[in-house]
Amino acid sequence: MELMDLLKIGASMIQGNSDDATTGLDINDITSALSKLIGNGEGGLDLAALVGGLSQNGLGEIVGSWLGNGENASISTDQITDLLGSEKVSEFASQLGISEKSAKGALADSLPQVVDQATAGEGTIMDEMLAQVGGPQGAMDMLGKMFR
Repeated sequence: MELMDLLKIGASMIQGNSDDATTGLDINDITSALSKLIGNGEGGLDLAALVGGLSQNGLGEIVGSWLGNGENASISTDQITDLLGSEKVSEFASQLGISEKSAKGALADSLPQVVDQATAGEGTIMDEMLAQVGGPQGAMDMLGKMFR
């Protein structure tokens, strides 16, 4: 699945959530804001930024559940800030003209699904990323160096 398709899934979730501040937003605006937040600028998902947030904030089990095939663990709005950083969350909110509280809620609703979809099945963004780092063993070696 292409990144833009994933971002549109996330944007639809944000637009359809229970927060009145996000229900009236333009789907293309949400997609653009998500792309700036979690995209790597090269048409891919910036999983390195998410992994960095994991190692620093003890969120490995939560985001790990998004990467696996099982049920996705939920993430709180405070943990969204821990994962992405307050500056990025603030920029996301500003781009959409919503409060940071609404932005955190929207991201907590959508990020687990976006990452899950990005990493599920064959031919996914995850497959492409693994190929770039030498397959699963190369990824494990890279992660091992990060967590030393």
